[in-house]
Amino acid sequence: MNHTPRTRSVVSCTLLVAALGAGVTACGSDGNPLSAKPYDAADQISFNGPTDAGKRADPDKPLEITAESGDGRITDVTAQDSTGRYVAGELAADGSRWHSTSPLAANAHYTVRVSTEDEDGAPGRKVLTFDTSKPTSKKTLNVTFGPEKGTFGVGQPITAQLDQPIKDKAQRAVVERGLRVDSVPAVPGSWYWVSDKELHYRPKEYWPAHATVQAHSNLNGVRVGDRLWGGKSNAVKITTGDRVEVITDAAAHQLTYYKNGQQVEQIPVTTGKAGYETRNGVKVVLEKQYFVRMRGTTVGIAEGSSDSYDLPVYYATRVTWSGEYVHAAPWSVGSQGYANVSHGCTGMSTANAEWFFDNIREGDIVKVVNSYGDAMEPFGNGFGDWNVDWAKWRTGSALFNGKPDGPAPGDAVRIQPAAL
Repeated sequence: MNHTPRTRSVVSCTLLVAALGAGVTACGSDGNPLSAKPYDAADQISFNGPTDAGKRADPDKPLEITAESGDGRITDVTAQDSTGRYVAGELAADGSRWHSTSPLAANAHYTVRVSTEDEDGAPGRKVLTFDTSKPTSKKTLNVTFGPEKGTFGVGQPITAQLDQPIKDKAQRAVVERGLRVDSVPAVPGSWYWVSDKELHYRPKEYWPAHATVQAHSNLNGVRVGDRLWGGKSNAVKITTGDRVEVITDAAAHQLTYYKNGQQVEQIPVTTGKAGYETRNGVKVVLEKQYFVRMRGTTVGIAEGSSDSYDLPVYYATRVTWSGEYVHAAPWSVGSQGYANVSHGCTGMSTANAEWFFDNIREGDIVKVVNSYGDAMEPFGNGFGDWNVDWAKWRTGSALFNGKPDGPAPGDAVRIQPAAL
């Protein structure tokens, strides 16, 4: 490519500025010849997409932009489809070639903006457009986000349930890049592969109070693996309420309720007795039930034994799927604040349980300390996500050098009422 005329205009511009003196500009708003309008770089680059009208690019193949002439180079490439999804890419150090590193979407329209410069540093621009063909297979990967729309506590994780198992780490990376979670205010966070079909997303710390959190998928039309393409999915939007944290000290037999960092209430309680100790660690409120019938047989206590029970329970706040609640226990009021006599739940008076029930919501934090019980399971028995420290949590992501299969969660625990 010959840019001699452009070079001559640079020289003449420089001489003209010198002749006119300081403060007078020409050939650009600031006297810099490189501030001139970019030239058309069509003859300086080539790309491997279709050039004939009506033809479509194969989304299975990477996009490539190549500098054709020896006197110029590519300086930047931006590729974006009509829905706003960007294509990640890599530019060679010498500017000779750019290629995509993330898959193209099928049946999509792309706009590619290429920036170049010639041997004199003058900028060139070229805009390319093309369409990709439809998927070669109708097998799709569908994503269901949780929870449903609403207001939750600051401990509520975002979940993504897949309808196809994804085991390969490279495929997991494709999926994870397509699952977006945005919050206002923005906070750092990461996905964690709980299993081949389930991911959880949480920030480094709890969500800010009164935040807006949105999750959506950009996988529609994106090739995930051999004969598997991303499908459409519904986005989810939640808000958080006040920062509510509940600390139950099993040794002191006291439950302390904090709201936005301030202590609001302290309630005498009883927790699990020997052999039925309450789990230590952070739990997240799963649901609230005004009435639950609790039977010992549902947690493995034989009917007729000295520990057997079958009782109506009110103001029940569930924190594990295996049956741990915070609830009214009028039969143990004499022990509340003094001894642990329950079968694993946190019991309190009916009046205190009603107050607690009215001032707690799904997603709020309930933490137990100083119990002789086991640690809360990270997964499978509710949301124990916050018991995984941030450094380990990041290794559960396919994008942060996590193992391809991720940590193996325990078997799912069947929903059952309840430990009393």
